[in-house]
Amino acid sequence: MAIAVRELRVRKSLKQEEVCEAAGLGRNYLTTLESGRTNPSFEAMVRVARGLGVSFTELARVYEERLDEAGVPANGSG
Repeated sequence: MAIAVRELRVRKSLKQEEVCEAAGLGRNYLTTLESGRTNPSFEAMVRVARGLGVSFTELARVYEERLDEAGVPANGSG
């Protein structure tokens, strides 16, 4: 999800701190998330989406698009 979060944040010209504040998350949470150093809970991802000003569905759609571009199969098999 890191790539989708970063893409949406940059697209909306938001700073990491702004998203964290709007989402009610710690100041450094997005840094950790965007770097791939954490496996966020579903609740955290919903909060991040809200902090970005998008629905969780939109965040998931962007993530799926990036997976498709990378050639990752949808069902996890080769």
